[in-house]
Amino acid sequence: MLRLDAALPSGKRASFEISESSKVEDLQLLVQKALGHGFLRLVTAQGHVLSDPLMSLQAAGLQDGDDLTAIVRRARLAATAKSFAFWCDGGDKIVTWGDANYGSRSSAVQHQFRHVQQIQATTWAFAAILADGSVVTWGDPDRGGDSSAVQKQLKGVKQLQATERAFAAILADGSVVTWGNPAFGGNNRYLQGQLRNVQQLQATKRAFAAMLADGAVVTWGDQSCGGDSFLIHHKLTKVQEVQATDWAFAAILADGSVVTWGDPDRGGDSSAVQDQLRNVQQIQATTWAFAAILADGSVVTWGDPDRGGDSSAVQEQLKGVKQLQATERAFAAILADGSVLTWGNPAFGGNNRAIQDQLRNVQQLQATKRAFAAMLADGAVVTWGDPGRGGNSSAVQDQLKSARQVQAAAWAFAAILADGSVVTWGDPFSGGDSSAVQDQLRNVQQIQAAAWAFAAILADGSVVTWGDPSCGGDSSAVQCQVAHV
Repeated sequence: MLRLDAALPSGKRASFEISESSKVEDLQLLVQKALGHGFLRLVTAQGHVLSDPLMSLQAAGLQDGDDLTAIVRRARLAATAKSFAFWCDGGDKIVTWGDANYGSRSSAVQHQFRHVQQIQATTWAFAAILADGSVVTWGDPDRGGDSSAVQKQLKGVKQLQATERAFAAILADGSVVTWGNPAFGGNNRYLQGQLRNVQQLQATKRAFAAMLADGAVVTWGDQSCGGDSFLIHHKLTKVQEVQATDWAFAAILADGSVVTWGDPDRGGDSSAVQDQLRNVQQIQATTWAFAAILADGSVVTWGDPDRGGDSSAVQEQLKGVKQLQATERAFAAILADGSVLTWGNPAFGGNNRAIQDQLRNVQQLQATKRAFAAMLADGAVVTWGDPGRGGNSSAVQDQLKSARQVQAAAWAFAAILADGSVVTWGDPFSGGDSSAVQDQLRNVQQIQAAAWAFAAILADGSVVTWGDPSCGGDSSAVQCQVAHV
């Protein structure tokens, strides 16, 4: 038997005994349990990182009385529409589960993962940036999961962005590499010469917009979704920020004005309100409309009038706006006094009159596709919108106290409470019913949502999932892998 000590940088220590024939993964689980942290990297006194979980302690050179340093690693989750990916910052392993057509099968590329830094997703595929700046992709090959055609160019990658079916990567030299469906922005070769000193990427469903260091913007992809900015290209100078609906872009310029392009009926034409768009500070979007907060706290809207593009019914009340949130077809605004105003399609949360008196001291808004949830200063939560899609929380209202975070899937909400437990509501088959795993949801640290399922990371390093089993709501097949990430 080996007697070992392990200590966190904070000074917390634990002593234990373990057979020298045990493996590194056995030691890691023992240390994690003893120190109460789920994700640890073990380092010997000689500075050797115990990274191979299948190596025996004897082969690793551990001896009786050795001291180990345990470094806490941050666990993270990413999601496509129907699959999850779980990893630790800087780790060499990614665990995936969910629908096989949406990126749940990563075994073919598992050997390529080295020091994973970041994961981005289209609706159907994943892309991971490694510490050396290379990229590994998997999922639907026609929708971003196959980067083989550009693999040699994917070096020094700093940032990834995605449309529904394509990826774009900013490299260290400021150029951009794309892959995936060409109709969704997966091919930018014809304008490669213009993509120099790119600072940021934004995307609609089917097109990309690149902000350059000089404030210019270059676009590509589906022309009807913002991929063609030729007619307004001369106006796109000194751009500070670009936002997007599903079908159009809006750029805030240095002087606070706004330039829009894309589908004219879905946010791409702001001519009717152009003279009002002055001193714009922030822009929010539904799927088909934009809303801009001005410096004086007022709001200007445009786009589809039935999906948030017409705020005339509440325009006089839209003063002192601090924050905007959106469902697919409605907006909600937090005012300076902590109250909330809404507009847009009532079935999507555009009418909150029935609960207006409850909306006091609102701190934050969250949204599913069809409903809103407001977090109040006292930790209570108030909801409205489609009752079956998260707008009715009456069944759990007495439990919704001391909420510290609310996460949203397409049709359901999940709230982490101050004691680390979780309360869910909305469509029961899409994450709104967590009763089957409720006793496991303790000391929850973070929650990630796919379209119709949730995944929660606990303090002890375990992952709990619920929702549609075929869309990531069932992780039972990979639980052993999760324990050894």
